Amino acid sequence: MTGRQIISKGRLLGAMLVALLAFGCSENPSQHLDLGMWYYQKGLIDDAILEYKEVVRLLPSEPRQMTRSELELVSRAHYNLAIAYTKKDWYELALVEAKKNFDLRATQENYQLLELIEKRQALETYGPGVSD
Repeated sequence: MTGRQIISKGRLLGAMLVALLAFGCSENPSQHLDLGMWYYQKGLIDDAILEYKEVVRLLPSEPRQMTRSELELVSRAHYNLAIAYTKKDWYELALVEAKKNFDLRATQENYQLLELIEKRQALETYGPGVSD
């Protein structure tokens, strides 16, 4: 098998995986999160953002109405949205998502993400030396 055939088969398998996940996860937030992470890893940030937003849409908006696993999923979706928005230099949206994530799960990692985005946004807005 040539290198070209291997690459072609790899692309075909990737397309089949996307189709399978897309059609099989219509109401499953966990699968949308997985598909979003797959898109993100492939550099398809806009598609990843859509999948992460779908996770948030499918789950209850009130944390008290969520199970522990649903809370984990929606928190992870907000975290991933914050990261994806920073990749697009959309710091205002990233900050909103990072705050939602921290409100849901007040961990050191989530606080650090929030701080980093705030500093990056200040740097982009005001230039060096302002975010200290």
